[in-house]
Amino acid sequence: MFNYSFHWNQAFKALPQMLDGALVTLQIAILSMIIGMALAIALTLFRLSGNRILGGLATGWVEIARNTPALFQIYMAHFGLGSFGIHLSPFTSLLVGIAFNNAGYLAENFRGALKAIPETQTRAARSLGMSPMQAFRYVVMPQMLRIAFLPATNQMVWAILMTSLGVTVGMNTDLAGVTQALNAVSFRTFEFFALAAVIYYVIAKVVTLAARLFAARMFRY
Repeated sequence: MFNYSFHWNQAFKALPQMLDGALVTLQIAILSMIIGMALAIALTLFRLSGNRILGGLATGWVEIARNTPALFQIYMAHFGLGSFGIHLSPFTSLLVGIAFNNAGYLAENFRGALKAIPETQTRAARSLGMSPMQAFRYVVMPQMLRIAFLPATNQMVWAILMTSLGVTVGMNTDLAGVTQALNAVSFRTFEFFALAAVIYYVIAKVVTLAARLFAARMFRY
């Protein structure tokens, strides 16, 4: 027989703590996207450079990021680097792992966006006296970012959800970590994790809606 008694009052009393954890979750996700986007642009430039070593490095990064579990990437940042004497905190390990993953996916998004930009754009910029780097920076990259913006929004949502993997490396200040700690004390697993799931859902929907509104306002042409 089903005889579980719900005690939602315990979960709602802990809501301020969970919201504090949600702010840490957002902090990690935003930082990982900023770092990941910078790395993805660098990887894109490596692919365009014509240098076989840089191109191979970029391709290898993308292949590893896209074809191995994000959990493994976080483990390598936390435990793998520790084998070489590089010890990162749970926060830093989680940030490094997610940023690595973001860079791989965003680099592939940028590659797809570049294919949508006619080569005549670069030729026109070069005919005006721009160097290859100037043509990419002032002509190609703005269009690339515009095309890749909404797909990057999906990666932002994925980054928010990936932060929950931090509990596996001892992260206890984000939403998943706080929820885990509260559950360990109260044993009200369903209530706490159901409430955490709602918070994750709301954050993801708010980010998606905000991105669509921003895109509609900024990319009307």
